[in-house]
Amino acid sequence: MRTPLQVALIGQKFMGRAHSNAWGQVNRFFELPRAVGMRTVAGRDERELESFARRWSWAKHTTDWKAIAEDPEVELVDVATPNDVHTEPSIAMLEAGKHVACEKPLAGTLADARRMRDAAAKAAKKRRGPKTFVWFNYRRCPALALAWQLAREGKLGRIYHVRARYLQSWGGPDTPLLWRFKKSRAGSGAHGDLNAHIVDLARFLTGEEVVEIHGAVSRTFITERAIPVGEGSKGASLGGKGSRKNGKSDVDDAVLFLASFSGGAVASFEATRLATGHLNANSIELNGEKGALRFDFEDMNVLEYFDATLGPRTSGWRRILATSAAGKHPYAANWWPDAHVLGYEHGFTNMAADVVRAVCGKKPEVPLPDFADAYETQRVLEAALVSARERCAVKLSDVR
Repeated sequence: MRTPLQVALIGQKFMGRAHSNAWGQVNRFFELPRAVGMRTVAGRDERELESFARRWSWAKHTTDWKAIAEDPEVELVDVATPNDVHTEPSIAMLEAGKHVACEKPLAGTLADARRMRDAAAKAAKKRRGPKTFVWFNYRRCPALALAWQLAREGKLGRIYHVRARYLQSWGGPDTPLLWRFKKSRAGSGAHGDLNAHIVDLARFLTGEEVVEIHGAVSRTFITERAIPVGEGSKGASLGGKGSRKNGKSDVDDAVLFLASFSGGAVASFEATRLATGHLNANSIELNGEKGALRFDFEDMNVLEYFDATLGPRTSGWRRILATSAAGKHPYAANWWPDAHVLGYEHGFTNMAADVVRAVCGKKPEVPLPDFADAYETQRVLEAALVSARERCAVKLSDVR
């Protein structure tokens, strides 16, 4: 029997909990080449770290993430920190020969993302070099994994339109000045947080690359926010209480842009934290010559499919419950009886399983994004910001 794959986590807040839950659940629901061992969690908040480690079953805890690089037992390091703290630990772990799974976006800036991509490429050249992964977890929703399969099977034919939006409403004027509203920490606002997801999904589903941004709009509606009490807590991370002192919010609240793909499709993207009436509406639609697909995360177990080859007499949108056929729908066989639906956290566990498979040389259920893949998404994000700032079209060939 092979020894467990020892995992370490850097980060103890919102994503730290989501990832901890995934590593804790994956052995229970998936038959893996190696079991997962939860060895160490590293975090800044020493007051909470011990209880965090105990609650989520981490064997050890430390406030010094560099100690993980020196631990020969750790093989995979999960970086679940704010965007400005992705680069240094990820590169250090790669140089120590450890696999790295990093939260999205790859980094707060294109320059940092490039450093991470290059470090991963350098490490991969070594014998048994480490692998990299990026937590674009929505790829692991069964409905979206099924959409990828249908697209690969040619069910859509040539793609004409990609229509993607990610609408939230938690970032109103009462939300305090969290790290997500500071350019020095986050790099951007709704754009890097939400557009990153839908750009990745569009690239993933179409199998094509964005070649040009035709125009973009970026807006910061709320320029000052209350400095938070207990900054970094879950309550703060998604709308906790603020103090009486204000600080500058210098990231976008909303970004919209138009683009073209390498196969000729035209695309629209919209991300905002101020879409009143929407909580977590991550949606995407693809229209092709043979068919169409659409998905909305607020009904995450459902994929809608239109088969244009049927003709007008019998064609129409078909509602597919993508957790209703174990063995036919991706990941469904690992969970509950048919149509006992899944939730947000299951996407992370599904990804943890695929990461372990990939580390062990096995094929994941659907493709995993590595640092090179995530860098391509980061280039699109950067091009959209340049387009908004300069009020011009931007070719991706000019954004390297």
